[in-house]
Amino acid sequence: MRLAVQTSDVSDDGEGAVRSVDESRVPATASAAGDELDAGRTDADAAAADRLRRVRRLSHLLDSAVVVPGTRFRVGLDPLLGLLPVVGDAPTTLLSAYVVAEAAALGAPRATLARMVGNLLVDAVVGSVPLVGDLFDAAWRANERNVRLLEARVDDPGGTGARADRRLVLVVSVGLAVLLVALGAAAVAAAWWLLARVGWLV
Repeated sequence: MRLAVQTSDVSDDGEGAVRSVDESRVPATASAAGDELDAGRTDADAAAADRLRRVRRLSHLLDSAVVVPGTRFRVGLDPLLGLLPVVGDAPTTLLSAYVVAEAAALGAPRATLARMVGNLLVDAVVGSVPLVGDLFDAAWRANERNVRLLEARVDDPGGTGARADRRLVLVVSVGLAVLLVALGAAAVAAAWWLLARVGWLV
């Protein structure tokens, strides 16, 4: 559509000059840019929703896919495969790490990611104890814990939950540092005592 617009240019006879302007170009360009931006946001939201659905299904499979007969208690592949010696924990550990990787891709705060990794470390350390570790895995459900953290932080990445994660990570880090120092001091004291007992120290 072309629109005749009178400009401020004045001709010799005192009449304003009339120019023809292509009106359709400017609004069409702006509209196209807006549509592309909206489409990009929609695609990003859809991809994020797909990732969340994927990790929800995976965490359910790992932690609560099967109902124990005669009870309301549920277990997943994580504790069941953990019963297999040597190789049982390897595939579930990789799948659990995938959940954390997806959380990172979705933009979860670093403190939340650290907390998720901490959940997996607790699961791995305690879960390595034969039989008792498998019972712990069934109750701890590290993957479902991590998915709940992810869902809460994706909706509110800078909110109170993220701040709580940072505080927890700080407290745990300090606690581990103190524990390592205490263990080191205990090891030195024990070595000193043993050397004194065998007469190597005067």
